[in-house]
Amino acid sequence: MRRQLLSIAAAAFLVAAPPALAAKNSLPAPDSAALLAPAAADYRIGAQDVLEVNVFGIEDLKREVQVDNGGNVSLPLVGAMKAGGRTPGEFSEDVEKALKAKYMKDPQVIVTVKNAQSQRVTIDGAVNKPGVYPLSGPTTLLQAISLGGGPDQKLANVKKVAVFRQVGGKRHAATFNLNEIRAGKTDDPQIYGNDIVVVDTSGGSKFIQNFQGVFPLLGFLAW
Repeated sequence: MRRQLLSIAAAAFLVAAPPALAAKNSLPAPDSAALLAPAAADYRIGAQDVLEVNVFGIEDLKREVQVDNGGNVSLPLVGAMKAGGRTPGEFSEDVEKALKAKYMKDPQVIVTVKNAQSQRVTIDGAVNKPGVYPLSGPTTLLQAISLGGGPDQKLANVKKVAVFRQVGGKRHAATFNLNEIRAGKTDDPQIYGNDIVVVDTSGGSKFIQNFQGVFPLLGFLAW
């Protein structure tokens, strides 16, 4: 049941807009915001990220808050503020200005991204533990599939692994052969936040046909 629900969720992502088909073993990097690690100075805060807001010298104002789906957080004294789309540095300045306007002469605020929930990858198809997993740092395709418990030994066709990605406001797709990657014949591509990785099933196309029901262009996997 869980595998089926994840497949439906992934399919819903794809049907929203037909992806451009990239060459096999080739896929452009995603939009710039998705390239950044949470520790990067120009990382853009996203929905569901967990932030630590620390006002220097005032322990009672220190908070861990989660960004809601609208990109907002609620903080002591200043109330609701827009954090989504801001860098930690920019949001620190926003909080400083809000505090200075009414409550403090020269506040010093440090905002840290404690948990980048927006940097997640969906692993679906013929893997042992399909699901949505956080990316804690640079991650390759092989490493991402390992997050999902590795390929299902009975079902997986490791020669057909699809990666779907948002690039320049459009969805792109490419296929990869894990055997070639493991043998060093092909580079192990980097996986980014919001990517969807789908491992095809061996000896048939039932899983891919599930996607074809809502998005016929996925027939490109049958190379």
